[in-house]
Amino acid sequence: MNRPRLRHVALVVQDPAAAAAFYRATLQMKEFHQDPDGSRFVTDGYINLALIQQRLDGDVPTGFNHFGFEVPDVACVADRMTERGVPRPVLRAGDRPFAEYRAIDPEGNWFDLSAHGFLPPGVAE
Repeated sequence: MNRPRLRHVALVVQDPAAAAAFYRATLQMKEFHQDPDGSRFVTDGYINLALIQQRLDGDVPTGFNHFGFEVPDVACVADRMTERGVPRPVLRAGDRPFAEYRAIDPEGNWFDLSAHGFLPPGVAE
């Protein structure tokens, strides 16, 4: 891998189980992970779709939330980002199995950076 690759898209949904069932049934995606809060993760074998449980006490609306890149070297990408005037990516909490860092673009869009990738265990590249 020589350049960053888009590997996941995240949607905030009201019913992750129903959303996952929809993507499994209609697009034959495979569910590979469920968070304790009910969030579900499905894949086509290359791109993952994170179906994040909307929190009633939160301020995040349903719909598009963020995307994620697999990169060969997070520090190198972070350096290029700060050279362009955006904050350096921050380490995410240890309970995030599919993304090590959170970043933001100049327009305020969130995205994740991962050096280890986003595919579930056992799914070949």
